[in-house]
Amino acid sequence: MLTPAKLLLENRAWSEDLLARDPDYFIDLAKEQCPEFLWIGCSDSRVPAETVVHAQPGEIFVHRNIANQVIITDFNCLSVLQYAMVVLKVKHIIVCGHYGCGGVKAALQPQKSDLVITNKWLMHIKDVYRLHQDELEHLDPAKKTDRLIELNIIEQVYRLAHTSIVQSAWKHHGHKPTLHGWVYGLNDGLIQELIKLDHNTHIHPIYQYAD
Repeated sequence: MLTPAKLLLENRAWSEDLLARDPDYFIDLAKEQCPEFLWIGCSDSRVPAETVVHAQPGEIFVHRNIANQVIITDFNCLSVLQYAMVVLKVKHIIVCGHYGCGGVKAALQPQKSDLVITNKWLMHIKDVYRLHQDELEHLDPAKKTDRLIELNIIEQVYRLAHTSIVQSAWKHHGHKPTLHGWVYGLNDGLIQELIKLDHNTHIHPIYQYAD
């Protein structure tokens, strides 16, 4: 059984193991972070960003929330995005969702009166459903959920492209990051790419920022 005390013991063992292999590991890591990736993922405990891609500390800048959302009024997410773009100058932004997502499953159900705040968050996924309702309502329940998970990821990538932060980087900054939409399979541990956008992507005029 996992307990807070066991977590602290595991942390000590992990630190000692790394130091045994490289005595300067943490000294070097503490100097600065230079990740090339921003990962926007789901809060689900089964999809830890660094673990599923076998990355090391310092390689991925991470933001996680329920159902890997990019919401333009979420200053937490936007602050992470701006810092990653302007200060860290990441080369890739990944939105990674996963099959079996509880947030997407919940969004397909009526709203619950005891989850008032969560309902507001899930409303954005319900909007994705509404946008693709004609396609989704012809699918059986299992396939409907999986497809909404995919469409939600794709929509979040487009939301990134519609931000002033990304458009400014694509137009004016020296680096031009690529946006990726990935879906992770809980049943096999594999990731598939659903969409990729770069600075050559056409942005619909109603989402473009005037210079």
